[in-house]
Amino acid sequence: MIEVTNLQKSFEDIKAIDDITARIEEGHVFGLIGTNGAGKSTFLRLLCGVLKADSGQVLADGEPVYNNPVAKAKFFYISDEMFFFKNGTPKDMAKLYQTYYPSFDRKRYGELLEKFGLSAERKIGTFSKGMKKQLSVICGICAGTRYLLCDETFDGLDPVMRQAVKALFAREMEERGLTPVIASHNLRELEDICEYVGLLHKGGILFARDLDDMKLNLHKVQCVVKTQATLEHIRKNLEVVTMDQRGTLYTFTIRGTREWLVEYMELLNPVFYELLPLSLEEIFISETEVNGYDIKALIS
Repeated sequence: MIEVTNLQKSFEDIKAIDDITARIEEGHVFGLIGTNGAGKSTFLRLLCGVLKADSGQVLADGEPVYNNPVAKAKFFYISDEMFFFKNGTPKDMAKLYQTYYPSFDRKRYGELLEKFGLSAERKIGTFSKGMKKQLSVICGICAGTRYLLCDETFDGLDPVMRQAVKALFAREMEERGLTPVIASHNLRELEDICEYVGLLHKGGILFARDLDDMKLNLHKVQCVVKTQATLEHIRKNLEVVTMDQRGTLYTFTIRGTREWLVEYMELLNPVFYELLPLSLEEIFISETEVNGYDIKALIS
């Protein structure tokens, strides 16, 4: 488990990380959402000990990370623009990472290169952006670390490769308990893989929640009501988070269990109603609006 307590980091007069406290449970995918400049990359570098915090601390399995080789060896950090030797090949990168990660799996590395259609002897400088992203993920997986920190990892990958990488993460989680922490500015990229999601804005986490809990207790209801009195009944007796009207059709985001909500709507007997699944973006919009933030202005 990664524990972050009162973490702060500034660069001259710019506060990149502002008093973050969070827990990242092992064996789950933690998604970190935020716009460019929100502090995602700085946060990841603090997690793995690349940067030193001005105050606060990061613990990995109870050990402080910064300036601690044993704790730092549990992390592999895939930056937005991964470092590769200028004229190096994937084979050269494997040799490099073997010196830092004794558990680096050369056999698996070769197998994954072949599966992804990447030549071990080809110069990386001739690779496309997407191919470089694939190679960085393969390096991270084969390093055999407990935690894999990914900064905009899916950016530059086509839809097929995105699903292939997600499937690779899922397999590693099941087989050896890998914990991926994935930072992205795109909610839709993380919707089908993340179990816990945190929203980072101006260096601070607005909130971090279990995605399943949010989905179980937040529902979208579309209905056509007969009278204004029925509408007021809904607004008064249900925990309405958001409401949108288009003619006689109302769309509510309502907090509560599905069973209780269905029972209530059946008793209310509107002209028409249906419960619809919420996307991750709709959940975040609802949650942040309650807290006074407009996620539509924060997340593009």
